[in-house]
Amino acid sequence: MLSWFQALLPKEDNFFRLFDAHAATLIKGAEAMRRMLDGGEETEHWRQAVIAHEHEADDVAREVLFAVRRSFITPFDRSDIRGLTNSLDDAIDQMQKTAKTIGLYEQRAFQPKMRELGDIAVLCAAKTAEAVGLLPAMRKNHDRLNALTEQIAHLESDSDALYDEGMKALYHAHRGGDAMDFIIGAEIYDHLEKVVDRFEDVANRINGVLVEHL
Repeated sequence: MLSWFQALLPKEDNFFRLFDAHAATLIKGAEAMRRMLDGGEETEHWRQAVIAHEHEADDVAREVLFAVRRSFITPFDRSDIRGLTNSLDDAIDQMQKTAKTIGLYEQRAFQPKMRELGDIAVLCAAKTAEAVGLLPAMRKNHDRLNALTEQIAHLESDSDALYDEGMKALYHAHRGGDAMDFIIGAEIYDHLEKVVDRFEDVANRINGVLVEHL
């Protein structure tokens, strides 16, 4: 009865459209970050692309938060909308931090495990965008939503293992050499692993929405 009544009331803003737009910036950001990790002469181009996509995400987040304040009817609780928006933004913010670190240390070459972490981030972004796109009919899509959030959690576990393997390889590569190279590599690994952590935060937020509204 409540859902029928809410369907009759006007919605001032298309929140789901904004969620989709926000998730799309994560896909573009993750893909640019992965291309950045290929290294070489194109590193700076893709690094700037990550930063540009983060700015796009900020614009969408501001629009969502403004809409929350001025809309009479929202698709679910305002606190959940803000939480989902913030977690989406945190994911691409972490990509930007990765890009800024790479720029700070003028890195142009990256270890294989760094690229593998980038691959996981791309997968997480795609699954996140799919999950966000299913939210308008969350009751109908709850099985797929649960599967997607579980897959993201598994990918986060895979990223932890990759991080450990990468750090070990980094140590062996630099234990008799330049300590600064080890420190820089470790910081990049840390940022990349946190990107995937932030995607798991989005998945957990979506799970919270499902629990509250199904």
